Amino acid sequence: MEDIITTVSESSISGLDTVWVSGIFVYLQKPFSKMNTLGNIFWLLLGGIVTALLYFVAGLIMCVTIIGIPFGLQMFKIGAYSLWPFGKEIGDRPNEPSCLGMGFNILWILLGWWEIAILHALCGLVFCITIVGIPLGLAHFKIAIAALLPFGKEIRNK
Repeated sequence: MEDIITTVSESSISGLDTVWVSGIFVYLQKPFSKMNTLGNIFWLLLGGIVTALLYFVAGLIMCVTIIGIPFGLQMFKIGAYSLWPFGKEIGDRPNEPSCLGMGFNILWILLGWWEIAILHALCGLVFCITIVGIPLGLAHFKIAIAALLPFGKEIRNK
């Protein structure tokens, strides 16, 4: 039985565990966390749903033109993360930042989208005033980093 199933260390694919089963690798998700779910429910009740909806609406507006589609897709990515941030992390993709991604990030900042990052940082400071709000404030800080330079980032499970 031990020859058929052997556990391999952490894989490089989104932090998933890999298991060797009958000659193939099977990827297993991390165990379910009740604290992440509780944090996400508090997040949604304290403005996360509104934040995500605003990102999705802005993404739809950006996707009206062909030139705005890459920016709209970044809005969708940030919106998806801001909908359910606990238990996930935002990190650089492999081989990033690329020249094209860095150019788009510079254009993103020049067009004024850095204001979103400042608003998330200010919301994070407000939430960090109370002990209960510290996890929510830290989530805002992570979203602020993604909102400042969104190109070349990906959302991964922790």
